[in-house]
Amino acid sequence: MNKKIKKNLAKLRHQMDAGEEARLSPWACLSRYAIRRKEEEEVNQGHRQSFSVDGDRILHSLAYSRYIDKTQVFYLIKNDHITHRVLHVQLVSKIARTIGRLLRLNEDLIEAAALGHDIGHTPFGHDGEKILSTLCESHGIGRFFHNIQSVRFLQDIERKGKGWNLTLQVLDGIFCHDGELHSQALEPQKDKNFKTLYDEMNQKKENLSMDIWPMTLEGCVVRMADTISYIGRDIEDAIRLGLINRRDIPKDCSQVLGDTNGTIVYSLVEDLVTNSLGNPYVSFSNEVGEALRRLKRFNEERIYKNYRVKEQTSKIRLMFELLFEKYFQDLETGNEESDIYRKFLDGISPAYRERTPLAGIVRDFIAGMTDDYFLNQCHNNLIPQIKTSFFC
Repeated sequence: MNKKIKKNLAKLRHQMDAGEEARLSPWACLSRYAIRRKEEEEVNQGHRQSFSVDGDRILHSLAYSRYIDKTQVFYLIKNDHITHRVLHVQLVSKIARTIGRLLRLNEDLIEAAALGHDIGHTPFGHDGEKILSTLCESHGIGRFFHNIQSVRFLQDIERKGKGWNLTLQVLDGIFCHDGELHSQALEPQKDKNFKTLYDEMNQKKENLSMDIWPMTLEGCVVRMADTISYIGRDIEDAIRLGLINRRDIPKDCSQVLGDTNGTIVYSLVEDLVTNSLGNPYVSFSNEVGEALRRLKRFNEERIYKNYRVKEQTSKIRLMFELLFEKYFQDLETGNEESDIYRKFLDGISPAYRERTPLAGIVRDFIAGMTDDYFLNQCHNNLIPQIKTSFFC
């Protein structure tokens, strides 16, 4: 690129950085405060602001492309209108950016954290996550959490083990996004660095109920938006599949939030923004926060734990167990014909191999699979294949 053009683009970027101070809320995280583990001259001198770079890197990652065939809640269901992980992530990004715009926060930071927050999800949703976690514990590498795995994928596994060198603020927002934990209010825990991030990740593996809050208000918004995006959408999917009826929604919830996904999202966003404007925290009102808590409990009891949703979970568990052991044995015996070598370890950095135990390599391979790829691996590795000749 012409040096003059490059210089002008860099100047434009610095003007955008400077303009944030006047344009954004005093509680926003400015792009010039972005922290990377390794400084990159090309990023520092380029035309894109730091968090925008992270969003682009996540969007173009291999892990992001696999969202397209990962379960949100309902797996092994043939229905094109049921939410998959890729749609959920887009909804989180859209809702979070809407909230962020109204609160005058950094939308690039919000978008990057939202796009990456579920990168580490296993095939078959939270059921797959729980099964893989049990296997990881039994092999001595600790519990599995999809939010921790999201950070690992983006920072330590992508690009053949080189990672994307994302900013601390984005990685923290991804790690702390846990929308399953109920929060009426969130306030940033600002004093963090990379050591803090990895310490918190290790502590979370030891303490399942540990609630860790994001370091930025943008991260807090993403966490709230995660809940807002799935709570009503899961109800609509459950109604579409005949698991529940709309009239089953508790009256003390529907009277406050509405009884459709659209009204629930609108009510939650409006309330959150109204109660957060001009504050260094984000918060629902007491009435709406309590209605949301009750609605989450309804979803848990009537949808997520519904016996019809769990009909094939035992089969999925067995397939996870067999496939995990198959790959683990392949690594122990050095079977380089195995797909874990050919499809995952081929070309990966020696540093990844050195720092990752065998069970950890299996964990990373399985966690990155789509639902269909997992089923194909089971078919190819666990089911005897009929041949027409011993020479084919």
